[in-house]
Amino acid sequence: MTSVAKRDWQALAESLRAAGERRLVLVEGEPDWCRSWVSGCLETLDTSQALWVGRAEDAEFSGVTGIASTQYKRWLGRETGVLVWDGWQGNPPDGVAALSGTLQAGGLLFWLMPPLESWPTFNDPDYSRTGLDQAKEHPFLARMADVLAGDSDVIRVRPGDDGVPVMPVAESGRSDFEPATTPEQAQLVSQLVRFGLGRRRRPLVVTADRGRGKSAALGMAAAELLLAGRQRVLVTSPSVDNLTSFFRHAAETLGERLAERRDDELVVEGGPSIRYLSVQDLLTNKPEAEVVMVDEAAGVPAHLLREVLLGWPRVAFASTVHGYEGTGRGFAIRFRQVLDRETPHWQSASLQQPVRWAEGDPLERLVSDLFLLSADSPKAIRPTALQVVVERWHPAKASEQALSEAFGLLVDAHYRSTPADLRQWLDDPGAQSWRAMVNGVTVGVLWASVEGGLAPELAEQVARGKRRPRGHLLAQSLATHGGFPEAAVQRTLRVVRVAVSEECRHLGIGKQLVAKAKQAGKEQGLDGFGTSFGGESGLLAFWQACGLRVVRLGLRQEISTGEFSVQMLCGVSEVGGRLEQSLRDRFARHWPVLVPLHWSDLAPELLAAIGIDLPAQARLDAGDRRDLANFSEGFRGFELTLPVLRQLERCPGVMAWLHAQPDLALWCRMVTQGWSWDAIRYAGLCTGQKEGEKRLRNLVCELLRNGPEL
Repeated sequence: MTSVAKRDWQALAESLRAAGERRLVLVEGEPDWCRSWVSGCLETLDTSQALWVGRAEDAEFSGVTGIASTQYKRWLGRETGVLVWDGWQGNPPDGVAALSGTLQAGGLLFWLMPPLESWPTFNDPDYSRTGLDQAKEHPFLARMADVLAGDSDVIRVRPGDDGVPVMPVAESGRSDFEPATTPEQAQLVSQLVRFGLGRRRRPLVVTADRGRGKSAALGMAAAELLLAGRQRVLVTSPSVDNLTSFFRHAAETLGERLAERRDDELVVEGGPSIRYLSVQDLLTNKPEAEVVMVDEAAGVPAHLLREVLLGWPRVAFASTVHGYEGTGRGFAIRFRQVLDRETPHWQSASLQQPVRWAEGDPLERLVSDLFLLSADSPKAIRPTALQVVVERWHPAKASEQALSEAFGLLVDAHYRSTPADLRQWLDDPGAQSWRAMVNGVTVGVLWASVEGGLAPELAEQVARGKRRPRGHLLAQSLATHGGFPEAAVQRTLRVVRVAVSEECRHLGIGKQLVAKAKQAGKEQGLDGFGTSFGGESGLLAFWQACGLRVVRLGLRQEISTGEFSVQMLCGVSEVGGRLEQSLRDRFARHWPVLVPLHWSDLAPELLAAIGIDLPAQARLDAGDRRDLANFSEGFRGFELTLPVLRQLERCPGVMAWLHAQPDLALWCRMVTQGWSWDAIRYAGLCTGQKEGEKRLRNLVCELLRNGPEL
């Protein structure tokens, strides 16, 4: 360790640039000292591409661009040379991980924080967002402090005895590094051009870690397509700010052919263009285009990705493998199901070699270690049921390998698992976990959290929508939307995530994990055991098999998955059982009114499965039976019979019987969801009203003959 003057920081940055490396500079001290020291240091550096994340006045004082930590997504897709992250203002893990990827070779990330030894008790301002401000200890920060302390490439700056910071000098024997198009990036550009000029319905999915040049490749390919004769290429992303690199490389490729240039559009001579549209504008206006490109696809809701996929002849999707938006691996796993079903001839491509920095960059490795961005689930041999051992587990006390493997399971099983999820898992004082082991290998994991237990007065305010304490997702939802304040008073163990390795699925391991957790909740004197998840038939069937019942369906689609959240509950105490029944009865009464209003597009399979789960509350009288008989024989019209048909499906056993019939979709769309005959015909469910009514009449006739007793 040697004492280094501030004037030497620029020399350090230049040596790092020549080596193609970047560094984390950990500035440890009181907040005012940290900010003052970094401000002085910036005077010696090239700050033309500097970004300060923290207070606006500190950025202004230092003469650089500033944003709040919650605005980090605005900067993705851009490049920085110096990044200052004021951790005293909050450290959302997703933001730190994401913005580190914007640094170019030679870049310095100054992280302003208290001394490492105090991290386990540091009250991060970002905790209040997620309810972690109630935690007395923070294993997530403690673990990060250990990782940082053990990394010799981290430059630690602390006030010395004489007030002069001390740090190591980074040396490198590498030859000069020059950011340039890599051979595999050039190969990807060629593949994208062939795709854009090729056959329809052959979508291309590109995945890469940050810094590999995927956005640049998309931009170069878009320009090449215009030069090859395509008239319009559209590009979309969670934000136009993410596409700075895309448009820069597209413009450079077009060169002298470029006639007009704007932040969101490039036009060449004669009118062909590359244009940005938000996902919403793209799907609302549906402009014609030969090619559509979706950058940062994992940041776009899954249901919107499907609409884009089906809306244009050639669509390319690009996603970061590990990053703020939820891992691209989770995106790939979930979206692959859609691709296999809708466009089975889809293609894939990936980039491995970094473009923005050199292979083996110390900062990339460090950030990956800090946030487990490369966590992989362990590869397991398919076991017998007798080999599986399920045990209580504490991830905050686990080894790095065990924690990485368990988090890898969550990543593979869920559409979005981010660094913020890792922090929540380790730091939430109400968290409880179990794992399934086979021969010493983790093959399954369950993460749950205790919710509720609010004072009756506070619960009443929650039910009225006046208060919203952090960290009680299911309890608050059932109190506010379900209409029962006692849901926030009672204590419930909510399953946050459950995952089983691919090789070990369909062996009942997930059910074993759930059974252990449910039994633990009962032994702890809790009242309920529940979960909330994006509605999907397979998941619903799993939770039903575990003994949970539907108590609520969200009124709006989740941004991350495009699915309506299904909330399920099982009472494990006497009062919990009564609450479960009350919630189910109330939801069943509201179901016929809410379906046409909010869930008219819900998949018939899922709609029917929820309907089967709800308590059957209807009965038919003699007049209803007469109307059904007349309808089945063709003597009564559909519209006049519709009220009775909706009453019929709520009778005991009817929806379960309908679920097994070939015309389930036609019934759900027309009867339960209230579609028009035009919409039914457009969806391909029948050729017209005459044929549709005939099939419904036949269905009712068969039901009256061989269905459940009415």
